[in-house]
Amino acid sequence: MRAVTYVKNNTVELRDKPVPEIGSDEVLIKVGGAGLCHSDITIIGMGDDNPLIGGTLGHEVAGTVDKIGADVAGWSAGDRAIVSLILACGQCRECLAGRDNQCEVVAPRDGLAPLSPGIGSPGGMADYIAVKARHLDPIGDLDPVHAAPLADAALTPMHAINSVRDRMSGDATVVTIGLGGLGHMALQILAATTGARIIALDTDQAKLKFAEAHGADLAIPSDGDAAARILAETGGRGADVVFDFVGVQPTVNLAIAVVRNGGAIRFVGLGGGSFPYTAGAGDGLPWGVNIERSYGGTRADMREVIALAEAGKIAVEVVRYDLDDALQAFDDLHNGKIAGRAVLVP
Repeated sequence: MRAVTYVKNNTVELRDKPVPEIGSDEVLIKVGGAGLCHSDITIIGMGDDNPLIGGTLGHEVAGTVDKIGADVAGWSAGDRAIVSLILACGQCRECLAGRDNQCEVVAPRDGLAPLSPGIGSPGGMADYIAVKARHLDPIGDLDPVHAAPLADAALTPMHAINSVRDRMSGDATVVTIGLGGLGHMALQILAATTGARIIALDTDQAKLKFAEAHGADLAIPSDGDAAARILAETGGRGADVVFDFVGVQPTVNLAIAVVRNGGAIRFVGLGGGSFPYTAGAGDGLPWGVNIERSYGGTRADMREVIALAEAGKIAVEVVRYDLDDALQAFDDLHNGKIAGRAVLVP
């Protein structure tokens, strides 16, 4: 089968690999779509000593059941399914408490990232992927091409949003920075599931137009005037919640500048920005602010995402690429040419 393989620093190739054999508790999925994420760009740029070199990429995967193991129940050939982002053990304290994105077995404290398809385990940018049956969720009649990015592009913002849902009352103001793969889904989830006022920011005018058409109450450029504009719009108090789906230094600075006293920030983007913190006053961080470095999501978050997609309340903006054109897709994403999510289609 064809498989997009990480071969050396900043280099991927489409290579021929054997169709994976499945164990008794596994399912062979014929891939229908595999999303391409900025995390993939980050992974392949981590140097020639990266332990992931040689692996098949792709952590956003959906398709149809091709074969099932002898001990698998509840699945039949032809069923449509999405693969879990995090391949949690299902038995540790965190998993049993519903925090499977923090699984003690596959998300070690000092690890590169939790075990995921394409991140420590063979990924879905291929014709087939073998996964344990417990790592699948049904997607009903959803098209696997459009469903695949839900595994991260929608799951990750859903988890971040759920972590501050109690703060997003009808009189709250929510700021979402960055309207790319994750951000354009966060906007739709916020519009569909909260009554808060939504201020959306990006540097791309086309993405701001998208935001205006998909639930943003205000869509403004993410520039040097953005902080002053948001403070003016909130009577000088700032936003109740800020989601940063970029994570570069200017967006981190913006998040700190516009959050209100007692507000919350969720840093989701992996852009490498930072901020000073002092156990006292004087660093620009308002009193009482709750900050979390959010990652991935739980199976419960995933079920919510699927339900919203099935109801037509959220939809991924998809740019399709044939699997044979994977290198072009990586290049286009790296150069900022993709609005929404690139999906490789075998």
